[in-house]
Amino acid sequence: MTAADLLPLAVAIPLLGSALLAVVGRILPRVGCDIVATAAATAEVVCLVLLWPRSGTVRTADLGGWPAQVGIVLAADPIGAGLALLVATLVLAVIVYSWRYFDEPQGEHAGVFPALILLFEAGMAGFALTGDLFNAFVFFELMGAAAYALTGYRIEDPRPLHGALTFGIVTSFAAYCSLLGIGLIYARTGELNLARLGQQLVGHHTDMLTVVAFVLIATALLVKAAAVPFHFWLPDAHAVAPTPVCMLMSGVMVELGAYGIARLYWTVFSGPGGIPHEAFRSTFAALGILTAVIGAVMCWQQRHLKRLLAFSTVSHVGLFLVGVALLTPDGIAGTAIYVAAHGLVKAALFALTGVLLDRYGSVDEHGLHGKARDLRLVGIQFLAGALALAGLPPFGTGLGKALSEDAAGQWQPWLPAVFVAASAITGAAVFRAGLRIFWGAGPAPRSRPGEEETTGEGEEPEIRAPQRVLPPVMTIVPALLLTLAAASGCLPTVASALARGAAVFADPHYYTAAVIAGTDAPPATPAPTADWTTTGVLLGLLSTGLAIALATATLNRNTPQQPSARAIRALRRLHSGRLGDYLAWLALGIAVMCAAIAAQT
Repeated sequence: MTAADLLPLAVAIPLLGSALLAVVGRILPRVGCDIVATAAATAEVVCLVLLWPRSGTVRTADLGGWPAQVGIVLAADPIGAGLALLVATLVLAVIVYSWRYFDEPQGEHAGVFPALILLFEAGMAGFALTGDLFNAFVFFELMGAAAYALTGYRIEDPRPLHGALTFGIVTSFAAYCSLLGIGLIYARTGELNLARLGQQLVGHHTDMLTVVAFVLIATALLVKAAAVPFHFWLPDAHAVAPTPVCMLMSGVMVELGAYGIARLYWTVFSGPGGIPHEAFRSTFAALGILTAVIGAVMCWQQRHLKRLLAFSTVSHVGLFLVGVALLTPDGIAGTAIYVAAHGLVKAALFALTGVLLDRYGSVDEHGLHGKARDLRLVGIQFLAGALALAGLPPFGTGLGKALSEDAAGQWQPWLPAVFVAASAITGAAVFRAGLRIFWGAGPAPRSRPGEEETTGEGEEPEIRAPQRVLPPVMTIVPALLLTLAAASGCLPTVASALARGAAVFADPHYYTAAVIAGTDAPPATPAPTADWTTTGVLLGLLSTGLAIALATATLNRNTPQQPSARAIRALRRLHSGRLGDYLAWLALGIAVMCAAIAAQT
């Protein structure tokens, strides 16, 4: 079976599985729906495992037999196909994890959740593999529609509905901006194929229409990626979404936003007539640094475990954006490895948080102090995930962080400090929570006086029997995910394949020739080195040591943890939960990005 056969299957399999569940889910029992969903998810993993080695260059499939000049094209390079494989892996993990997680009704609604998960997968896989700008928008919105429904899945509780509505309205506003940007660039070039768009822009001068079109298209991607100030919906949605859904949203959905920015710029706007490299680099590096710092600070302030992990995701997305903004194969290679391992680790941490919600009906770090001493195996996994977030070798997060730090340091010598600080603070927050919950470390924490907090107490249980025997799959799945995260940093084949993919990704002329003319020659850009270095190991150990020291120092304090500055209290108040505030920040972000890029163009 060729890549041209596998590419359409990678989108069709989850779509067909979702449609099948929508029909037979009305008559099948819960076990039958689980079998159908698991079979579809497994078939998708097999399809993408077969596809990824064949995408060492760029492989295409002309849908309906129409060539790229007039039709829709799917295009798989090693980075896009690898991201689709990450999607498939996490979806399979979520479906297996959910076998015993939900106490679903046995009637006609038994297949709703797995059907939505497969629909979510189809949107994500299609977005990672499409070579057409408008179809990228369509797949992105398919992904979003499924995500809204999954966020508000527990309709008996008003909080998930509020979170889903906020999520849906904010991202829909961004989608309208993106569609307007697509219309502007189509009016200029008459093209929607990504490769041909880049070709057509070469014959034009960069002006405000180009800048505005790029920023508007990028808006939807930045909202999904939860970059500051487009991020406000993310912690609110994570706090109320079912835990398996959080595994996908933080594990791979936000990463797709960062991938979309990189794909959009490199393929369409990186040449003459697009956005100058320096304008993109400085704007998105600044955006990434701001996101990393604010995400880390807000992560440290949380006691609601889902919000804590959500802000950790925001911080790491900032680091991914810095890696993308470097515009080098080394930065892309480091970011690709970082994204893959981070997705596995973050999904595992949310899965372990689901164990606490299953057992105790709470995700409050303070309220759970010392209650999970009997779940030491879960606690060990939780601490391992925290250290992986901090960049501990040999986890793939450590390798990706080390490669990104090295690439960033070649541009600005002080940038590695941002990677060390952000990873140390987010890892410390998770490590602190693990020590308190699973080992009862430190005195019982007290609430901050005068501060309103989202505690995580009084959560609606996602199962009906919190004192049941813990299902084995709920601990096996996160253990396997953490093992894969460690393997991604140890196995040179994974890192070298993504490094070769970075060389392909950073050569837009090669991508254009492969999509339009079917060129199959190797790219001219040499693959960067993707090995551990002494400096990378030492920086990984430094950030890990800082995370452990920061967490243990906080646990030994006998006074309530207080925000250290008025600025932090103000930052907490900005996350108000009010939809109007979030839309105002989104509009401000669009305006500032337009002004920043235009001023440098």
